[in-house]
Amino acid sequence: MVSGHGHMIEPSPKIPAEECVSICLLGASFETSNMGVSALTAGAVKCFLHRWPAAKVFLLDYSKTGLTYHLEFQGRKICLPLVNMRFSKKFYLRNNIAFLICLTLVSRCIPLRKIQQKLTLAKECLRRIQEADLVTSLAGGDSFSDIYGLARLLYVALPQLLVLSMRKPLVQLPQTIGPFKRTFSRWIAKFILSRSEVIYSRDSKGLRDVRTLLGPNFDDNKLKFSYDLGFLLDPAPPRDSGVIGFAPGEKEGSCLVGLNVSGLLLGSQTNHNNNFGLNADYDNLVERLLDFLLEKEEVAVLLIPHVFGGDGESDITACHRLYEKRRRKYAGRLGVAAGTYNHSEIKYLIGRCNFFIGSRMHACIAAISQGVPAISIAYSDKFVGVMKSVGVEGLVADPRTMRPAEIFRIIERAYHQRDFLREQIDSKMPQIKQAALNIFPGKHVPLQNTETSSARTAEPSSNTQ
Repeated sequence: MVSGHGHMIEPSPKIPAEECVSICLLGASFETSNMGVSALTAGAVKCFLHRWPAAKVFLLDYSKTGLTYHLEFQGRKICLPLVNMRFSKKFYLRNNIAFLICLTLVSRCIPLRKIQQKLTLAKECLRRIQEADLVTSLAGGDSFSDIYGLARLLYVALPQLLVLSMRKPLVQLPQTIGPFKRTFSRWIAKFILSRSEVIYSRDSKGLRDVRTLLGPNFDDNKLKFSYDLGFLLDPAPPRDSGVIGFAPGEKEGSCLVGLNVSGLLLGSQTNHNNNFGLNADYDNLVERLLDFLLEKEEVAVLLIPHVFGGDGESDITACHRLYEKRRRKYAGRLGVAAGTYNHSEIKYLIGRCNFFIGSRMHACIAAISQGVPAISIAYSDKFVGVMKSVGVEGLVADPRTMRPAEIFRIIERAYHQRDFLREQIDSKMPQIKQAALNIFPGKHVPLQNTETSSARTAEPSSNTQ
């Protein structure tokens, strides 16, 4: 298999070769309101089934109940169970992650193997991990870091520590690893990464950072590059576009610009103290940006959320706030995607745009993967790393290091070059998707335009711990 940098990748140890394998996926979910996490989950499942068509894949994640998702892959129905754990102060819960780790460690101290097995196999989570041939982790794409706080890092690290305590092979799927600003965070990361079977990074900086963290004695063959798995998500038309303000495509000859406004940055508590170190006030920046775009007579702007839900970090709230402020001034030229969408449907809406600007990285990936030129308004290093991997780092506008005037210059230049940029992106995207699909060595099936996404409703499973 060939990596994204053109180097041959040899088969890694303990990666199963047989077709009928059991694969556990950590740090991935279709239940989150963040469509980026759902896109990564769908992309990972697609990779597994591409390499092992008969694989039995299951998610191991935090939830009050177990669920079963119904997916389609290459025309066949796939059942994807969610085996639930709990992240709770209620230590007594039998599937509390802290309790499970303690139980596993205690069982290792018992010399009798039969008693060890009874202790571990009595728990659904432990039994499923024990039976898995391969355990993989996505950590939400960028949560294996303390950039969002120590609690988020522990949230994604504890299931990995559970897997390692059971001595199961652990593969880090393509993600952003780090930064780790605290000593305790670096200790956790070093412990997990040094014991991982393979570590994929979706950018070259991540590979360098892991090498530095783990030191010269770490086996460099375990570090590999792969494109972000979100590139593999297939779009699907929503039953109802849900757009208010105008109908996309109703103006002949107009340029539809998609604008993703981040609830993480717009007036949120998370960014109240400028935790991400922005040079510009984000609220003011997006309002000026909207006016900047709509000064062009041929432009219509569609506000597109990529994180849903009702909390303070929801893009829906941010998009509606901006829409209400400007809808009278730009009547008929400003709309907002206000429907109910899954990850594939929101990607479809993004693909309808001629140009895109986003503050959520996977919203920008949804655009780029469909040939839509996209400007990333970055709040972390993950943006430039991922966009550099596909050759569009020049489309990253970073308000941490740039002033608004420089950001507008980047947008203006890219807007006028959008047809050229689309051609450039379209020429390289098939190769990028193929490389992302083939991250596991061995036999492959042909790449097809197939949908691997969550069904409308997940069914509860019998595992309701």
